[in-house]
Amino acid sequence: MTRTGGKAADDQSTTAPADPTADGVAAPVIDSPAAARKAAVDERKAAAHKARQRVAVIIPAKDESRRIAATVRSARAIPHVDLVLVVDDGSEDDTQHVAREAGAVVVRHSHNRGKAAAMETGAAVVAMRDAPDRQPRILLFIDGDLGETAVNTAPLVPPVFEGHADLSIALIPPQPGAGGRGIVVGAARRAIASMTGWTPTQPLSGMRCLTRAAFEAATPLAHGWGVETGMTIDLLRRGFRVVEVPCDLRHRPSGSDLKGQLHRAAQYRDVQLAVNARRVRRAAGAVKRSVAPAQKPPQTHR
Repeated sequence: MTRTGGKAADDQSTTAPADPTADGVAAPVIDSPAAARKAAVDERKAAAHKARQRVAVIIPAKDESRRIAATVRSARAIPHVDLVLVVDDGSEDDTQHVAREAGAVVVRHSHNRGKAAAMETGAAVVAMRDAPDRQPRILLFIDGDLGETAVNTAPLVPPVFEGHADLSIALIPPQPGAGGRGIVVGAARRAIASMTGWTPTQPLSGMRCLTRAAFEAATPLAHGWGVETGMTIDLLRRGFRVVEVPCDLRHRPSGSDLKGQLHRAAQYRDVQLAVNARRVRRAAGAVKRSVAPAQKPPQTHR
């Protein structure tokens, strides 16, 4: 992990008790058989809790028939993953059939509804498949074009799995052929920093692992390509812990041709819409708090 954000992380750094294994701090002494039995039981319960925790990989995809099979097969190799779900967002090719043959559970939108809608559909389907007597699955969102490198999103799971973070975001290396100039990334980074105090390295990274509680706190998701920026702002402002984790991933980057430029223009539009909506919401909340009448103490009658 390289960078962290969130009020909860800050609070932990100032209030956490001393590490009993640190230099100069004595480890607790178990001085009775009853205490030893209790410690052993607690250890077994913690191990059982981890053993019962599972991860669902959700892959929003549109027209990814050439890469989706490799992505699905690779994702299935991630530790603790017991469900790979592909949300076919109105593809015009054989994405759904190829994904199903590769071992994924597939749901399909009859027409293209956008990434945010595909993510919400995927999370809803996973929730329906979660057993009521088990912990909700951790959600790992990845892109459909990662191919064989999808397994390299595995480092995103431990920070969430072990309770150190509520959301982990992949830091990916520079992609050969990328034609962007950093305009959209810079706009998203500055907006997140100004509204939360935390400056991310790759605010638009779509490979994200988070708890069910964090996902629900971030819904409804921002529209289109603003989903990542909106999610990060919403969770940090609610005190959730966010980390960035290096992952060796390869995907199909947007080039410098007309198609790539149109894609980045749509990204910029959606990021600005997501940021402006949250600024308006924050301003409205501040006005509401300032004009709300002071709460009077209850009156007592004798």
